[in-house]
Amino acid sequence: MRNRLFETVLYHRDPQQLEGLSRFFKTGKGQYGEGDKFLGIKVPVIREVVKQCWADTSFEDLETCIRSEYHEMRLAALLTLVQIYKHVKKDELLQKRCIEFYLSHTEFINNWDLVDLSCYELLGTWLLDKDRTLLYDLAREGKTIWEQRIGMVSTMQFLRHGELDDTYAIADLFLAKPKPLHDLLQKSVGWLLREAGKRDEQRLKDWLSTRCQSMPRTMLRYAIEKFSDEERNRFMKP
Repeated sequence: MRNRLFETVLYHRDPQQLEGLSRFFKTGKGQYGEGDKFLGIKVPVIREVVKQCWADTSFEDLETCIRSEYHEMRLAALLTLVQIYKHVKKDELLQKRCIEFYLSHTEFINNWDLVDLSCYELLGTWLLDKDRTLLYDLAREGKTIWEQRIGMVSTMQFLRHGELDDTYAIADLFLAKPKPLHDLLQKSVGWLLREAGKRDEQRLKDWLSTRCQSMPRTMLRYAIEKFSDEERNRFMKP
């Protein structure tokens, strides 16, 4: 049977974009995206394809796309999964199937954009009214840095609903990890702390005041990015 999502993504391949995307997503030897392959399609184009195709995309189609060697095909699968989830609000069984599909395919969610554009829309939304132990387990014991990042970034949805506790608690899990902490994990924790600070700046400052000396520098810089120069210098002081 025809896989319209797969075919439409392929149609938009652009060889002129390959070098830039490969460089941006660090696909060189020893880099975090080593060996990943690209079609040369930018995110806005993929979003437009998903908008056209999500409604007639089956889970079998998603299976083909998520397992693709091409980065953009995997992203299209994830963004389509997000759309399916959003449009079946009254069908909890189908929503659960979306979540189960996501969790059973994390080995293919292997770069920061694939994580960040999908996890809080799916896991974060699903867990708003449920036990959140899963995210703590991913953050603490995820097999890859990408699974661990999912545990952190998924809390964005909680922040958007005014719930800050899990972001801080999971940030503490990362601080307890053996050093050095991967740069992409530092950035994700710092980013989410900064987002928490937008909701309650004093709480972020209080939290940082007892932890800034033990925080990796990249994580700390991301967390205090919106502070005044004077405050940033105070927190960064050795």
